[in-house]
Amino acid sequence: MRRSNFINYIIYILPLLILAGCGKEQTLRGVFKNQTPHEKYAAKLRDAKLHETALGQQWLQEAQEALQDSITVTLPFKETGYFAADKPRALGYRIEGQRGQRLIVNLELKAREQLDVFLDLFEAGGGNATHVAAADSSTATLSYEVRNDQQHILRVQPELLRSGQYTLTIQSEPTLAFPVADKSSRNIASIWGDPRDAGVRRHEGIDVFARRGAPAIAATAGVVSRVSTTPRGGKVIWLTDPARRQSLYYAHLDSQLVQTGQRVQAGDTIGLIGNTGNAKGTGPHLHFGIYRYGQGATNPYPYVHQSASKLQPVQLDTALLGNWVRVAAKSGNVRLQPSTKSAVYQELPRHTPLLVTGGTANWYRVLLPTGAEAYIASSITEPATRPVRQEQLTAATDLLEDAHPAAAAMQQLSAGASIAILGRYNNYAFVRDASGQLGWINSVDEVSVR
Repeated sequence: MRRSNFINYIIYILPLLILAGCGKEQTLRGVFKNQTPHEKYAAKLRDAKLHETALGQQWLQEAQEALQDSITVTLPFKETGYFAADKPRALGYRIEGQRGQRLIVNLELKAREQLDVFLDLFEAGGGNATHVAAADSSTATLSYEVRNDQQHILRVQPELLRSGQYTLTIQSEPTLAFPVADKSSRNIASIWGDPRDAGVRRHEGIDVFARRGAPAIAATAGVVSRVSTTPRGGKVIWLTDPARRQSLYYAHLDSQLVQTGQRVQAGDTIGLIGNTGNAKGTGPHLHFGIYRYGQGATNPYPYVHQSASKLQPVQLDTALLGNWVRVAAKSGNVRLQPSTKSAVYQELPRHTPLLVTGGTANWYRVLLPTGAEAYIASSITEPATRPVRQEQLTAATDLLEDAHPAAAAMQQLSAGASIAILGRYNNYAFVRDASGQLGWINSVDEVSVR
């Protein structure tokens, strides 16, 4: 059976097999385990025996490889790309997460048919990936409060045999409101870990400077657990944050406007800024600390810092999604991240063909002839449509799917056939035949110039 006919057959039979597989075994599995949408879909593939097919195996393999071959991105991040129906694929994005941040992932889809895409977030620690959050395209949004300072991996994977364009946005925001009205992290003058008492101790919080009498506000909903005066903190307030199992500490206040046991909402004024306690020799400011239950102080900065970085628009001609470009400069560097600060993954010679799978800002996410994915600046590429030159085959030659010795032959080109050379990679030429079919031919020595 030809590949195209086989794919059409699978597209027809796949929904029937998955429905047939949703029997007693699947029902019992759901009783004993709260499965993610991705796990439910994978279970249906196995129940329908589709994991034994080449496409099913590749889909499962791509899911695992995305956790190992993830691309590191800096937030905020936005990417537009394309999922091809005939190529199972999973995307992996590695993100630096800080306790106190909330990661927000949004997914937009454009597809002719309904397309299910699975979003899964993992903590990447100690060589293992621990699943922490999941969503799918029915909700289109994943929100997660980071629990530990470590890298996280977002996996994005579409269902089998469905194509469509996606736009993925990953952003972060603080989980708490800023504790001083009309101020921001720009007004922080002393940060976590700064030396205190000639280096005898470290600063267990942040200092936010403001005018005397400025409102100190509740950074979250909670209950006031203590209102007191101490030699070091002066007039202080402790506010419980039961949702996160921590307490918020407000010190050096000029006035306390709440009582022990009082319930407050985020944004309520609980005190006024001053310089009481051991802050008498400094200007008015709020010392703000966070103490986790049973674990002690933690850095408040990520909890309240709103990044000033703007989301960059995707400067991508969407007509290029799923199509080929080539290196237009004398040579071009592809990188592991969409930034000139990223390490160079590989230097490619002029006319190297690259398949565009997505784009972020002014960078293309491309598939190299080797099958690896990386980023290249769009400014050093051009569409691989106009021939580099026309040639004529001197012998019958196989038109291959990939630039690889083991690649399958899509058809055989006859001797004398005219081909358009669109690019080159190692000993392979990327060509278009007279019918418009794209592919690779091995050993360019088998062709001669017209």
